[in-house]
Amino acid sequence: MEGKNLFFLMSIILLLIFTFSNLPSPLSHTTDQLFDCTTYSPWCSSKKPFFLRQPENSKNHYADFPNHPLDPLTIGEIQKVKKIVNSIAEFRIKGCVLHSVVLEEPEKEVVLNWRKGHRLPPRKAAVVARALGVVHVLSVDIETGRVTRRETGSYSGYPIMTIEDMITATSAPFASSDFNRSIIQRGVDLADLACLPISTGWYGKIEEKRRVIKVQCYTLKDTINFYMRPIEGLTVLLDLDTQQVIEIIDEGKNIPIPNAANTDYRFSRIKKNTQKINLLKPISIEQPNGPSFTIENNHLVKWANWEFHLKPDPRAGVIISRAMVQDPDTGKMRNVMYKGFTSELFVPYMDPSDAWYFKTYMDAGEYGFGLQAMPLDPLNDCPRNAYYMDGVFVAADGTPYVRSNMICVFERYAGDIGWRHAECPITGLPIREVRPKVTLVVRMAASVANYDYIVDWEFQNDGLIRPKVGLSGILMVKGSPYVNMNQVNQNEYLYGTLLSENIIGVIHDHYVTFHLDMDIDGPSNNSFVKVNLQKEMTSFGESPRRSYLKAVRNVAKTEKDAQIKLKLYDPSEFHVINSNKKSRVGNPVGYKVVPGGTAASLLDHDDPPQKRAAFTNNQIWVTPYNESEQWAAGLFVYQSQGDDTLAVWSDRDRAIENKD
Repeated sequence: MEGKNLFFLMSIILLLIFTFSNLPSPLSHTTDQLFDCTTYSPWCSSKKPFFLRQPENSKNHYADFPNHPLDPLTIGEIQKVKKIVNSIAEFRIKGCVLHSVVLEEPEKEVVLNWRKGHRLPPRKAAVVARALGVVHVLSVDIETGRVTRRETGSYSGYPIMTIEDMITATSAPFASSDFNRSIIQRGVDLADLACLPISTGWYGKIEEKRRVIKVQCYTLKDTINFYMRPIEGLTVLLDLDTQQVIEIIDEGKNIPIPNAANTDYRFSRIKKNTQKINLLKPISIEQPNGPSFTIENNHLVKWANWEFHLKPDPRAGVIISRAMVQDPDTGKMRNVMYKGFTSELFVPYMDPSDAWYFKTYMDAGEYGFGLQAMPLDPLNDCPRNAYYMDGVFVAADGTPYVRSNMICVFERYAGDIGWRHAECPITGLPIREVRPKVTLVVRMAASVANYDYIVDWEFQNDGLIRPKVGLSGILMVKGSPYVNMNQVNQNEYLYGTLLSENIIGVIHDHYVTFHLDMDIDGPSNNSFVKVNLQKEMTSFGESPRRSYLKAVRNVAKTEKDAQIKLKLYDPSEFHVINSNKKSRVGNPVGYKVVPGGTAASLLDHDDPPQKRAAFTNNQIWVTPYNESEQWAAGLFVYQSQGDDTLAVWSDRDRAIENKD
């Protein structure tokens, strides 16, 4: 075993190549579900009222109580927090907004020393509130009612948007006669509009000293897939607090709205129009004795040789904590990872035009990755025998609400081989040993407007942990005057690909950064090791071989030593070790960190979006433990200027050898 307890962040970048198709997925078992967007999603038509309710099929959470120091806040605790905050004079004013109410986790040492049956540490809530334009970060002791303020520094940026922010922003433009006139002039009925709230990023004076947002709209006429029918070039700049329209830019009057034909993605509609699809027969993986995992007290997952704490989070989506694996020799549980979660998602579009340059989303820090998580669909999103976990989140006024079936846990078997060996005939040994590969999966799906991210945390019984990201959903497209490439001037660059008549798929990236706080065999004496593979030449007459590869180990002394840019022709392995613990043959125990599909950001480091997303400048960063350094883009990301990012923290070049 190998391990570490340094904060370890790794960018997994999905470089996307899309095809545009009207064909359905060839499955005979699918569902069409249209959730009421007023309940489930901020991305909906602006004319519907916004409210939050507990879905009818969700569990009753009013009787929940915490059993573990890391258990999320219960409905009862949230109600107490609301009452405590409302008792403070400056938060009783109209317009006070709670942007975030989550558990303030106890100090790591307290959690590591806690044992089942012990009294829980004091339960506290971390509250981000905004009143009269001032942001407050509060620590609320739920039992005593005591409130303390925590210093947040003088960093730029605002807290994560609330669901209410997003909903009301899409309705505000309708109060502008100029906006309504522009829509009608485009030949669109106001009743057919669907609008999206788009974060602005940071580009200068227009974003100074006020929260602003941009709104762009589409038409729902003749299709549910409004993303394929953009009203191109029409952008509304809105004051997010006053809901006043600041500016309307309308530069796409010559661009037609794409046709609605064959854009509906619902299976029932597609099936009517496609007769030549050979559907697969239903597939079901049976577990006649039930699943092999158990979940104790709603959050403690036990499977095979693994044990970990699992909880939903409004910003990260899923948080895995206290992951431990059983030692096969001693039977004892050994610490592997103290905490792991999705720290940030950076999605820059590569079109500098007025209607697109600002589309450089931070899906976790601006919108809330967990807030956008949708209820999972049994048998489609997750297989039979899956366990479903709800999220309990907080509305802007402090009212708790339930996001049902937000996470599922299940065992995956896809016919893969976990391990095998067969002796060849020349040995004379009739041996064939095969182990089927069965893994445990924790899954969440977040629908951030058009895109659906599927995030899996997969555990193998050989001690491996594999975070995986899948991307589904629908492209965000740009309207175009062109219906065929033969109309495009040879010297004209489209900033993407003409995918269908009047539709361009704009080039863009999705950078997903994970925060991994490894903690193996103790929280101290952890180091990061870069193992370089180097070519060595043999001496004359030493061997018939002229060269071989040599592994050279380099222990990182400081943060900058551990800033890694992956290079194909500089092959390396990356180990995180506990130098104080040895294997039975004397090697330091540790884990190997294996990069998956990665890519580097090519944006200029002085480009405003890249300043804010400077954590994508490297694929691997290693920092010393600091509980305030968890979000790679900073605590407050909305309209931030990049002054509180992982790159800024790591520039201090702190010591990391043999550290927590």
